[in-house]
Amino acid sequence: MTQFIEFLGNHYMMTMAWAILFVMLVSSFVSGAMSPIKVIGTQDLTMMVNRSNGVVVDVRPQADFAKGHITDALNLTLDKITSEQFGSLEKRKSDPIVVVCNAGVSAKSAARLLSKAGFEQVTVLQGGMQTWTGANLPVVKKK
Repeated sequence: MTQFIEFLGNHYMMTMAWAILFVMLVSSFVSGAMSPIKVIGTQDLTMMVNRSNGVVVDVRPQADFAKGHITDALNLTLDKITSEQFGSLEKRKSDPIVVVCNAGVSAKSAARLLSKAGFEQVTVLQGGMQTWTGANLPVVKKK
């Protein structure tokens, strides 16, 4: 134990870095667990759409959406969500909504905005379209 305390005393910068990383890791875990927005996988998305009248909202730009998207997905870019232009999605505030982007990063911020706007059941597809296509699930392409 004395060697451990001596190590910490001699390497205080490294000790501080590890302590900060630990606090950041714990806070990230807690905020994720407390968030009303959950992250789901491809199988859960399929079940939600088929059994619960779920809606897939693709927040990628129109060009990326046209290259390939999940069947029956709505293309509602992050800019439109930010300016609260929900279009036909406005009528479905109580339906389950799954937000999809390319890798799952921008979908989280879009999901937070949708949740703040009053949408009740907002989730995010983990890994976005990369996970969907990586699992060889079907995509629709616009010509």
